[in-house]
Amino acid sequence: MDEPVEKILVKTDNKFRYFAEDYWDIFLGILSILIAFYFHKIGQGALATLFAAIGIGSLSLTVSEVAEILSERLQEPYGSFVLTLSAVIVEIILLYIILLQAVADPEVVKTVKGGIISAVIVDLNVLLGLAVFLGGLRFTEQEHNKETSSAYTTILLVAAIALLVPGLLTQGKHSPTVIEDASIAIASLLMLFYIIILVFQTKTHTHFFKQTARSRIFRLKRNMVKENQQDIPPDEYIFEKFNMLGLIASIFIFIAIIAFGAEVFAIDGIQLAKEYGVSAGLSGLIIAIVAVAPEIITAIKAAKNDEIQRVVNIAMGASTVSILLTVPILMALAYMSGIKFTLDFNPLEIGALIFTIILAWKTTDEGHTNYFEGMSHLMFFLAFAIIAIYY
Repeated sequence: MDEPVEKILVKTDNKFRYFAEDYWDIFLGILSILIAFYFHKIGQGALATLFAAIGIGSLSLTVSEVAEILSERLQEPYGSFVLTLSAVIVEIILLYIILLQAVADPEVVKTVKGGIISAVIVDLNVLLGLAVFLGGLRFTEQEHNKETSSAYTTILLVAAIALLVPGLLTQGKHSPTVIEDASIAIASLLMLFYIIILVFQTKTHTHFFKQTARSRIFRLKRNMVKENQQDIPPDEYIFEKFNMLGLIASIFIFIAIIAFGAEVFAIDGIQLAKEYGVSAGLSGLIIAIVAVAPEIITAIKAAKNDEIQRVVNIAMGASTVSILLTVPILMALAYMSGIKFTLDFNPLEIGALIFTIILAWKTTDEGHTNYFEGMSHLMFFLAFAIIAIYY
């Protein structure tokens, strides 16, 4: 017997909803980058920057979803490593393309430095703060592995103190050559520290970083299946059908598209900042928010599903890699491109970084969180943003 027309229409409508829920980020990302290129060509820098930011954020979310499928197949502790690495690769590409503008305008280096520090501040205050706040409103208290936060905050505090060295030497009126040599030495130490931590995380102390839940954005089709609406067969997310090589190739393809958008964002964004007198601190903060936005969305979804362990892994894992991996790689790329890049961060950046890490340590050290602790991070971030605007 033929199905009623009404039932066919319902199925068609739900298939469209599934498709839109699964692939909106890909279509929005590619379309936004194409629109950004159009506005760039006709000299509309503000619109070009806006659409480039939307495209980068949307496709970064796609990268994080594909990376999560790959991480599930690799299992822990390699899963978290893949997730944080994929997010930081996007961050490095975005910051490097912006850094290339320093060939014509050396002041851009300050914006990149601000972007490095701001990425950690956004991860630990906006991402962690929003997720903990919203999760706390829904579940009152949420538990996580306190060994995870203890290990990460120790790592981050050591890394932040290491970044103090070139700045302190600058205050001591040392020559540019000394500052440059010290920056190279610190970058080398950070890379060595990262390698040691990688062994610690993946070989000797894997239980410190054990995940208890997944952070994948739950799509509508999964909710419908849970509600026993089995008569509406859900379509599989296409990337779930790919093998590991296909998933890796997909990640790199999306990252390549993001790089095109990042070029527009860098050229027009820097020009726009100069025209309107936007401070380097605020520019760096905007760059960080664009880079971290997909992780924020993922973390909020995880917290609302009582997956606070995943939130801690994302926020602190990405922050750790942002310092220990981004700094040495950006320095190497800068020198390969003939750009002078030292690690003499200003006092605001290092001070805010250290206080952020201390706050993250205090709000996560007991192994459970609540909405007040999330609000504390958000208040700290707003105070930092106000200073960044006028500093």
